[in-house]
Amino acid sequence: MLSWLSELVWQDSLWFPAGMGWKDLQDRDGDVYAKGRDLWVILPIALCFLVIRQVFERTVAMKLASLLGITDKVRARVAHNSVLEAYFSSSSKQPSQSCVESLSRQTGLTGLQVQRWFRRRRNQDRPSQLKKFCEASWRFTFYLLAFFAGLAVLVDKPWFYEMTEMWRGFPKMPLLPSQYWYYMIELGFYISLLFSVAFDIKRKDFKEQIIHHIATIILIGFSWLVHYIRAGTLIMLVHDSSDWLLESAKMFNYAGWRKTCNYIFTLFAGVFIVTRLIILPFWIIHTTWVYPATLYPPFFGYYFFNGLMFVLQCLHIFWAALILRMVVKFLPNNEIVEDERSDREEAESEEDEEVHERREKSKNGQVQNGHAAILNNNHQYHSKAE
Repeated sequence: MLSWLSELVWQDSLWFPAGMGWKDLQDRDGDVYAKGRDLWVILPIALCFLVIRQVFERTVAMKLASLLGITDKVRARVAHNSVLEAYFSSSSKQPSQSCVESLSRQTGLTGLQVQRWFRRRRNQDRPSQLKKFCEASWRFTFYLLAFFAGLAVLVDKPWFYEMTEMWRGFPKMPLLPSQYWYYMIELGFYISLLFSVAFDIKRKDFKEQIIHHIATIILIGFSWLVHYIRAGTLIMLVHDSSDWLLESAKMFNYAGWRKTCNYIFTLFAGVFIVTRLIILPFWIIHTTWVYPATLYPPFFGYYFFNGLMFVLQCLHIFWAALILRMVVKFLPNNEIVEDERSDREEAESEEDEEVHERREKSKNGQVQNGHAAILNNNHQYHSKAE
């Protein structure tokens, strides 16, 4: 059964133009071609990345954070309350006003005390600035090295300057050692990101990130198997060209270097838009979609590859919209860039909480002569009640 399924999936007519197939990709005359079994090496590479990351974050990133004055913030811990904890875990982390009133009756706390408990409980689950900085430092280091390594691999290749060279001689494209390691290291890194996703900071676009990682792994792996390697190296370089700028902007943001962060983020936005909304679709994808059809009739692999490219491009448009929203927010007032994908920290100090709670009272009270009149004294908050 498995043998029959394998033959069905890997038949020549699916992945190659008519008259071509796997027999054309046998090593001969000193030429070596990519093979599916080569991809097994990405698993130990991914595990190495996980180990290196732990060492890097605990040594290099922590020391750098210390130099920049980034430390773990001491957060107020909530008093254990089984009723509130059960609601927090099973129902909602942000209860509505009616639920707050119901929980208040069940626990004997005032409504504002319940709100304070949920606010502190949410903050306990949020990652610290130090953890965010360490993660950004690791990704910055990899993307920066990967970008310049990709440039070194591609700068002397003809398809770096002329897109149609990606398909010259397809599929008989001998594999170069630099291409092999570029592919394996990139694939190993993305596999390591999937392995570590349970421990990394979860942002608002968590699902989109997972889709992106999976689509990227499938796209890179598929391009390796069916010898779209030249196109694959260009696509990886395009992605790495802007990612290191984003991570460096985050690092300066967490360190409180407002202007530096804003300048780098502006540069990142420009590079992202040029590379992923112009170069990728109008040069690379255009070539992978239009040019091969002039050489041979379209086949399944051609549609499959370009379909994955389309998924990636849709994600790029989604992220470009988030990036532009952030640029619009910080440019007028020179404010610190906030990652639209991250949950914001809520008030934690007593002074901040009192300000927050006065605002809540104003919302719930009747405004008379510019001041909020609290209708129910039972909902007044006493800051020392806990």
